[in-house]
Amino acid sequence: MKKILTIGLLLILASSLFAEGDSQAVENGKVLTIYAWNTEFQDRFNAFFADKMPEGVTVNWVITPNQDNAYQNKLDDALLMQSSATADDKIDIFLVEADYALKYVDTDYTLDVKKIGLTNADIANQYKYTKDIMTDSKGVLKGVSWQACPAGYMYRRSIMKDVIGTDDPAKVQEAISSWDKFDAVAAKAKAKGYFMVSGYDDSFRVFSDNMKSPWVVNGKIKIDSQIEKWIDQTKMYTEKGYNNKANLWSAEMFSQMGKNGKVVGYFGPGWFVDFVLKPNTKADAEGPNAVGNGSYGDWGLVKGPQGFSWGGTWICGAAGTDNIQLVKDVMYTLTCDTAVLKAIATELGDFTNNAKAMEEIANSDYSYDFLGGQNHIAVFLDSAMSIDRSNISPYDQGMSEKIQLAFSDYFNGTITKDQAWNNFYKAVLELYPELKK
Repeated sequence: MKKILTIGLLLILASSLFAEGDSQAVENGKVLTIYAWNTEFQDRFNAFFADKMPEGVTVNWVITPNQDNAYQNKLDDALLMQSSATADDKIDIFLVEADYALKYVDTDYTLDVKKIGLTNADIANQYKYTKDIMTDSKGVLKGVSWQACPAGYMYRRSIMKDVIGTDDPAKVQEAISSWDKFDAVAAKAKAKGYFMVSGYDDSFRVFSDNMKSPWVVNGKIKIDSQIEKWIDQTKMYTEKGYNNKANLWSAEMFSQMGKNGKVVGYFGPGWFVDFVLKPNTKADAEGPNAVGNGSYGDWGLVKGPQGFSWGGTWICGAAGTDNIQLVKDVMYTLTCDTAVLKAIATELGDFTNNAKAMEEIANSDYSYDFLGGQNHIAVFLDSAMSIDRSNISPYDQGMSEKIQLAFSDYFNGTITKDQAWNNFYKAVLELYPELKK
């Protein structure tokens, strides 16, 4: 894991070798090279931009999974070679997530979006927090996103009705509008043979996104009270059987999403529907395109005990690209064009990064069949306006991963709480040796 930090420092040091004017000298390359970690952006690119590609220009997708930091490692190696790469091998666009965005924002490997060609008017409708995350220490915006990621609690309607007597979103929200109420419903669910959440990590992002302090203050690790609340609640849920003892993204987690699942609900944003719930509910259906069977349509969405956000993907223009105009066109179409952003939201379920588009859909008769005909954009809208990511830091990804890993054994009862804390600090200080406990 030390390689991550080393490469990050190399990116900052080596980026000074780039002359931004030179990187924009050629604008008509024949290959548009895009680095990503999954097909999410590729799907949206193909659906909403591919038909706008200039004749004679091909797209080279370099997709490397995130597992074991493979994506960042491959991207870092390529960026370090960017200045000497041939025109067709240069990175034109690369994608970053919120947890590690700052690693790239404060380097010259990411281009100023205004120098790419986007104007203040173009990005005026984008949510402030999505711009704050990609703004460097000099106030320069280095990336844009098609999605904002307000999140909520997605629940099985049939199960919730069995537990509290109703599946109506307004009444469900009233029933779980605080953590005390959420715990009370969890107890009722357990009595009926259900699990309120899938496992240890389900509520982590709700708590961590509401932290009042960053993970690191003046070089010292700081544990916010929200993290302590997550630990205490998860331990209690494990001991009382309110969760299914699953880890995030595990087979046990996915298996409970189908028609025979016993998990009441999952915390997640819009992308959680399209990339997590949908694929695992259609698995129960008959035939590759059937959506009427399984648990498809048996879901509802509410804000839950606390508003929060989770994730997000940003498009960065790479210094050295020979496709500046094309990069600009991609960024504009997929993150600024109101019609396109409305289409992404209504067709794919994303809450997109355009306040005007989202307000129009929220106030319309739009309904989403996966969520039982609910207008999920209206549910997400309130949270989107209040998201604050001012506490974001370069340490977020590592801290989040290490604390969830360290406390898994504590939740399972194989180590004490003190041992879990010791394991966390040991892992974090190995990853970030410049920090202090």
